[in-house]
This record gives sequence, C-alpha cells and structure tokens, in this order.
Amino acid sequence: MSSPLSNKRIVLALVLLAIVGGACVMLGFWQLERAKQRQAIAADIQSGRQAAPVNLNASPAQQSHFKNWTPAQAQGRWRGEFSVLLDNRNLEGRPGLWLATPLEMADGRAVLVLRGWLARPIGDQRAPVVHTPGQLQNIQGELTIHVPRLFELWNSGNVASPGLTFGTQPPSHEAAELVDTGQLPRLQNLSVEQLSQYTGLNLIPVVLLQTSATNDGLIRVWPEPSVDADKNVGYAMQWFGFATICLIALLALVWRKKRNR
Repeated sequence: MSSPLSNKRIVLALVLLAIVGGACVMLGFWQLERAKQRQAIAADIQSGRQAAPVNLNASPAQQSHFKNWTPAQAQGRWRGEFSVLLDNRNLEGRPGLWLATPLEMADGRAVLVLRGWLARPIGDQRAPVVHTPGQLQNIQGELTIHVPRLFELWNSGNVASPGLTFGTQPPSHEAAELVDTGQLPRLQNLSVEQLSQYTGLNLIPVVLLQTSATNDGLIRVWPEPSVDADKNVGYAMQWFGFATICLIALLALVWRKKRNR
C-alpha cells in the first residue's frame, strides 16, 4: 500500500506531465500554423512573379492595382535631389544602407525606386558618390506595396519617420548627375506618403525594387521572407513527439499507481 507522501508525488508528477504535454501539443500546432503562413507567402511570391509585367507609366495610381513581387518597369528621370538613405540594411553580415530615389515620369507622377545597397562608410572612409544620370531612364524591377520596414520586413503597415530635410538643387548639370550619399538624410524607415509630403512629388502608392543593371556601383540584392515551411513542420513533429513521451510517462504512472493499490 502506497504512503500519502508517495501519492502526492505521483499526483504532482501527473499534473506536471499533463501541463508539459499540453504545452508541447500547443507548440506543435503553432509550428504547423507558421508552416501554413510560409506556404501562403511562397504562393504569393510565385503568383506575383508569374504575373504579367506592369508598365507603371500606363498603370492606374490606385494601390489595389499593384501586387507584391510583380515584375514592373518605369520610364522617367531621376530626382536625385530627393534621394534618401535607409539605415541598418545589412547584406550578408555587412552593415550598409539602401539608396532610394524618386523617378519622375512624363505625366508628372513619380515612383520611389529602391536602387540598391551600399556599404556603410566606416571611420574616415568617404561616403560614395552615386552616378545618377539626368537622361531618360528605363528601370526594371519588382513591386512592393511599401518600403520594407526594418525588423518588420514585408509587414503591410507604414511608419512615419522623423522630418526630412533635403538640400537644394545642384547648380550644374554635371553635379546634378552625382548623388553624394554623405549629404543625404538617413532614416530607419520611410513611407511613400511621407516622402510625397516633403518633396511635393506626386508619388504613386507603390515602390519599385530595382533589378536592372545601371552603372552606379550599387548591389541589388533584396530581402525575401523565409518560406521554408518544411522546417516548421519538422519542429511541429518534434513537439508532438515530446507530447507523446509525456503521454506515455503519464500512462505509466497511472498504471503503476493502480498496481500498487
């Protein structure tokens, strides 16, 4: 016959096993939900990239007409004086920045183009000067509904940033074709609406991630959300395995308690 102390220990062990097993089951289902989310993102990426290319010069201005990952192109002239640097955008572990410049189209509308990545100047290094030709440009890329936010990439929200201050228009044509990144405003996040307010440009509600090559020295490698759903499924199976172990241990304790009566 078992003692009262032994019975209390068995009951406590049963309660702990039930709690731990239940938590493992919940974590397993959470990982399966994460897998579904990543599968949905992968489907959106595939759907966007398989869509017909968009000509932004001929597209309506409504955001509902645009979709993430869709190939697109725009023809216009750089407005280099309204360029902005987006800070803390690392590439393969290297600290750096993204250069964003509006491209003004013939009808007066403009699109914000993320032109590429440049390394953050360290110490006495001089910030690079980026060639920004004044001639008509034909830029290809992929659409995103907003500028990817720091630490919240591909989230659907927009964030207001601190006040922007731009320099004056360069006096010479030669200077106008060069953007000194050391003189540009630097922000963590940027919304199209905010940039439109500070510049007076009629920016359409979409951002173009440039992929076409231009002679500017920038690196055009853009972040993508993780779509490795198999990893989440593997984690879910591990959690369900732990829950099974807890269940087996719980049944063993119950059987042992009944046998010792």
